[in-house]
Amino acid sequence: MLYLYLKALHIIFVVTWFAGLFYNVRLFIYHAEALEKEEPEKSILSNQCKIMSARLWQIITWPSAILTLIFGLSLLHQYLGNIPKWLIFKLILLLGLYVYHFLSYLIHRQLQKNLYRFTSTQLRIWNEVATLFLFSIVFLVILRDALNMIWGVVGLIGLSVLLMIAIKAYKKLRQRNSENN
Repeated sequence: MLYLYLKALHIIFVVTWFAGLFYNVRLFIYHAEALEKEEPEKSILSNQCKIMSARLWQIITWPSAILTLIFGLSLLHQYLGNIPKWLIFKLILLLGLYVYHFLSYLIHRQLQKNLYRFTSTQLRIWNEVATLFLFSIVFLVILRDALNMIWGVVGLIGLSVLLMIAIKAYKKLRQRNSENN
């Protein structure tokens, strides 16, 4: 029964961690777009994005990432001595997700110091990286075999292409709307 409680807590903190990652990078996008505004709107929006992002990192994103790791490690004991192949792939993806988390935090720190290195379009693409990790990990955990993993990779590549097309289409739509206003 303890295993099920640990698993439930692990899933809950995975969900809150992803929520924090998705919304933080969305705040980075809004922050980059605020820089295109005129004063005083530019300063007001920029400062608000900084406050919201800092709170989100401190209250949700970091604690959720740490608790996800703790509860995930607590579930590994059932596989001691016989780690299945799908779990090895999941751990590799999780390592990539933690790298994404740390890189996103570095972007946050740069924005807090008024260092703007990315456009809103670049940040939109960065935002979709978390989506790719989410899809990869969930499909891997649910499907758990090599053939389905191959189809999952093919689907992931297709999803990546669709996301890039959607980002480009949205950018064109925004440009058209700004030209009409």
